[in-house]
Amino acid sequence: MSDTLNISSPTRTKAIIQRYGFSFKKSLGQNFLIDQNILDKIVDAAGLDSAAGALEIGPGIGALTERLAMTAGAVTAVEIDRRLIPILRDVLSPYPHVKIRNDDVLKVNMQELFAEDFAGVDRVSVVANLPYYVTTPILMKLLEEKLPLDNIVVMIQKEVAERMAASPGGKEYGSLSIAVQYYSEPELVCMVPRTVFIPQPNVESAVIRLKVRERPPVEVADEKHFFDVVQASFTQRRKTIANNLKARYFAEEGRERLEALLAEAGIEPSRRGETLSLEEYARLSAVLLAAGIV
Repeated sequence: MSDTLNISSPTRTKAIIQRYGFSFKKSLGQNFLIDQNILDKIVDAAGLDSAAGALEIGPGIGALTERLAMTAGAVTAVEIDRRLIPILRDVLSPYPHVKIRNDDVLKVNMQELFAEDFAGVDRVSVVANLPYYVTTPILMKLLEEKLPLDNIVVMIQKEVAERMAASPGGKEYGSLSIAVQYYSEPELVCMVPRTVFIPQPNVESAVIRLKVRERPPVEVADEKHFFDVVQASFTQRRKTIANNLKARYFAEEGRERLEALLAEAGIEPSRRGETLSLEEYARLSAVLLAAGIV
């Protein structure tokens, strides 16, 4: 692809910014990707084709959107910054199957968006270079709403990506790991240096693919209770699971009952929250729920 057509090239990116007099807003976490190879890896990881749709969040000036338009049958880009809307409509005008929405993705009715924009495709993936300050709320909204999604492929802060993909026992493993792995199968695609952005961010980045599960890997009777138990178990990471759960659920009761319930769930009271697997948390939640501990 020549630089004259390639939005992601440094030359074209700078020319577009200059032509429209665009200035970056730090509060919106705006960092534009200028590396063709990284963009190709992102799009390839999503497994798109003409029968697939792509939802992009925070398209900036359209570098990734352009790649998606060349591959997917329908593309919707949701951009919160209204200053970017005329730029996007201009640079993406060659692609009639791209829809630009000026909206805050956290306030969008996703079920309606999918019904309106992706009725003509077989499957949909989210593909985005997410603003780092709002990564987790966006991803949890996408996962919790149980949308008909195939993959979520996103560029995010490296440390957050590592937490999402972490296994039990490591310092990266926590409530975010469990939430993401309950809804999806995470896989790190590649690490991304700061040098491939304009302007350069203060952190290292990574691309992660979340293969959305058709159903969770564990059976949970009450998802809210399950996630409450997980959150409580990580209240203070250095404390044992018994101490964290006692502070949350057993403040008025003796420790004996708590330890009996942990034994019923097959969990040693001296363990820390970071050592428990998804299956163990599901079992613990079921035991506590059956005992009326909510």
